[in-house]
Amino acid sequence: MSDITIAIDGFSSTGKSTVARQLAAALSYIYVDTGAMYRAVTLYALRSGFISGETVDDKALINHLKGLELEFRHNPDTGRSDMYLNGENVEKQIRTLEVSRMVSQVAILPEVREKLVALQRKMGKNKGLVMDGRDIGTVVFPDAELKIFMTASPDIRAARRYKELLDKGEKVQYEEVLENVRKRDHIDANRAVSPLKKAEDAVVVDNSDMGLSEQFERLHFLARQIIAEE
Repeated sequence: MSDITIAIDGFSSTGKSTVARQLAAALSYIYVDTGAMYRAVTLYALRSGFISGETVDDKALINHLKGLELEFRHNPDTGRSDMYLNGENVEKQIRTLEVSRMVSQVAILPEVREKLVALQRKMGKNKGLVMDGRDIGTVVFPDAELKIFMTASPDIRAARRYKELLDKGEKVQYEEVLENVRKRDHIDANRAVSPLKKAEDAVVVDNSDMGLSEQFERLHFLARQIIAEE
């Protein structure tokens, strides 16, 4: 048996990060949340004044990308890896609706994707890794041994995201969250560079009616099957 690379792609709020983290823990693999990386760049742009309303100052952000440092560090209290931006733990700050509103606008920039894809490939060069995002199976690791494409209805995804934000103490309206989900879907699927799409050999998992344990068991079974064959 050999270690493999597991690529999990899909729409926002489909629970990719949750199941990817569970799967990595079960297999003793490294877990990489690429969405956190794009969120960290978005947070940087917001803090730096490179975002005004719905507009991103592309040139200003691109000019500052070279000096941007992103890394994951293990959090002993949670047992998870937190996102660090220029040495600061921003795990909480990147999960806000403010960042969610603009992350697809930042992720659409070719220069941003080029920088982060290079970092992601470096992280996965030794396999034994579970990575989730929008273009992992199509661009970052097109040769991944297991590719998963996760989806669920917009209403269900918005309800999940709404509850998550309320639990974190944010004051949001469901309609606002649903609008954000639909907008991100459109931008992610229609951007010119690395659009969200299912890899030809990906296994589709619609978890609209699945519980967390059911979707984990399905992915774990698929992974163990492929690992046994390697």
